[in-house]
Amino acid sequence: MIELDRSHLNFGSTLALDDCDLSINEGEQVALIGPSGSGKSSLLRVLATEHALVSGDYRHNGRSIGSLCSKALKNQRCDIAYIPQNLALVSNLKVSQNILLGKIGRQQLLASIKGLLIPSSNELQLVQKILSEVGIPEKLFHRTDSLSGGQQQRVAIARALYQEASLILADEPVSAVDPSRAHSLLECLTQMATKHTLTLICSLHNLEYAKKFFPRLVGMREGKIVFDGKSSEFTDQDFNSLYQLDRG
Repeated sequence: MIELDRSHLNFGSTLALDDCDLSINEGEQVALIGPSGSGKSSLLRVLATEHALVSGDYRHNGRSIGSLCSKALKNQRCDIAYIPQNLALVSNLKVSQNILLGKIGRQQLLASIKGLLIPSSNELQLVQKILSEVGIPEKLFHRTDSLSGGQQQRVAIARALYQEASLILADEPVSAVDPSRAHSLLECLTQMATKHTLTLICSLHNLEYAKKFFPRLVGMREGKIVFDGKSSEFTDQDFNSLYQLDRG
């Protein structure tokens, strides 16, 4: 379970999160929506433990992140798979190697290097199985930079599954692909989350995709959460309030 309590985050004079309260149950799938600069990416980075709150509290499965020692924080991060907009893939490595990097936080350095260079047959079989789940089993030994944008997105999803995290955070995962591939990728992402009972939080600019694929929407504006409810209950008035189209 994810809980944010009166959470604030700022960068100098810029307020990124302003008194945010949020509770997300295990296995929920939630889309973050709102205009550019509303705080969606900042919220995801807080949940990924990349940013520390200035004040307030962030609890993941009952543990207050701000109170964890460095070792406990490292272990906590293993349970969180963060897919940034740039995907954080190593372009000149093979697809299999990028996916194997998903467990680097759970291993000692030498074991990680050995597993990356000389993976066991069991690990390769597992990676192959996951690639089959996300629809690109034939890309196991391809260089990652030889893949299309949509295929690289699937590699990032596969890495998150291999990591065995319980929480996946995806920041604008379909911003760089065309509409047909965007639909397919979101379908893959949400289906994998359902199949493996994972909590999924995804920021999206496209409201149509958010309402189609996610049962719950969290709308943000100027660092505040201004809507939190079922996708089916998101009205035109909510849309106008969130994007303030009624101004002027």
